[in-house]
Amino acid sequence: MKSLFKKIKDGFKKTQSVVSEGIQQVLTRGGKIDEDLYEELEAVLLRGDVGPATTYYLLDELRARVKKDKLESPVELRDAMREIMESILRQGRDESDPLGPSGHASGRRVVMLVGVNGVGKTTTLAKLVKRVQDDGRTPIIAASDTFRAAASEQLEVWADRLGVHLVKSERGADPGAVAFDGIKAGEARNADVVFIDTAGRLQTQSNLMEELSKIHRVCGKAMDDAPHEVLLVLDATIGQNAISQAKVFSEAVPVSGIVLAKLDGTSKGGVILAISHELKIPVRFVGVGEKAEDLLEFDPKLFADGLIGEIAEAPAG
Repeated sequence: MKSLFKKIKDGFKKTQSVVSEGIQQVLTRGGKIDEDLYEELEAVLLRGDVGPATTYYLLDELRARVKKDKLESPVELRDAMREIMESILRQGRDESDPLGPSGHASGRRVVMLVGVNGVGKTTTLAKLVKRVQDDGRTPIIAASDTFRAAASEQLEVWADRLGVHLVKSERGADPGAVAFDGIKAGEARNADVVFIDTAGRLQTQSNLMEELSKIHRVCGKAMDDAPHEVLLVLDATIGQNAISQAKVFSEAVPVSGIVLAKLDGTSKGGVILAISHELKIPVRFVGVGEKAEDLLEFDPKLFADGLIGEIAEAPAG
């Protein structure tokens, strides 16, 4: 199995070709710290889809650090940029395990997954299920996307492959009722984590958001404080559009964490910074490949290193 460091390096290859290499070129060119240098850094960050608001914030913080620490050479900015990036990536975070035991008496955790169709939500759910299994705990899945027959079929394939109980209903059934049944089935089977898949598209955006809000309310009726986690799956390849999606979903349900899928397939990995800075919603996991083990728990320090372009293997011993 690839080391964590290797997976992150591989997952960042396309982003590094734009952001990391661009930063390195600007900081190692010699000369002095001046407005031309800041403009070059701005161009690099914008190309990597860090976004205007976050780019300007980062550069303002960098200017303040230069003044405070009396930095004179461009190469001295590298550590300062890494620290500022890590600080941004830690916004809204706590150290709790999004898949760990809840505060409920049973310790059972209910995790609701939301996101538009096509972002990799079902594959991400399967990876999360496998993660719980690898921890020696028992997951269960509720197929609350009852609007697409293909959604249940795809989940059924994954459930059979992983040996996980799937709660489903007929196409067109009440999604909230399926979520309710899933939580009760989790109780009956003494499951540790109940995953609730949801629809990613209805006739109109308002219909979808109303449906998600309803599922969220029904979860609370089935179990106190449920769902304990609402994970929004976003496609890293769409860059700044991911911010718009996150804002819309956050208005419908209290999104507690982001799963950023397909990071390995984009040069727009800088959007991680924008998500953390603009939304204050922690990135919990990132997808850097198709295999179950390619869903990585997000580590702000390692990913700040990746954006700067300095990820090294851990020393032996």
